Amino acid sequence: MKALTYISFALVIIGALNWGLVGFLGVDLVAAIFGEMSAVSRVIYALVGLSGIFSLISAFRHCTTSPCHNRDYC
Repeated sequence: MKALTYISFALVIIGALNWGLVGFLGVDLVAAIFGEMSAVSRVIYALVGLSGIFSLISAFRHCTTSPCHNRDYC
């Protein structure tokens, strides 16, 4: 499960950087490398989306199952 967490985190960072490039420079790096809405691009976008959902669920699960010392974080 730890490997899945690291892979998910890496994909969320890649997605965030890609959206930053889209927002600031108008460049979609995934589309530029793999083709606009090609099968590979769609798989990458889907994996990034699933990783975001996984990270969100993991964050809430962590805060509800373990005691938090910093209640501002949870």
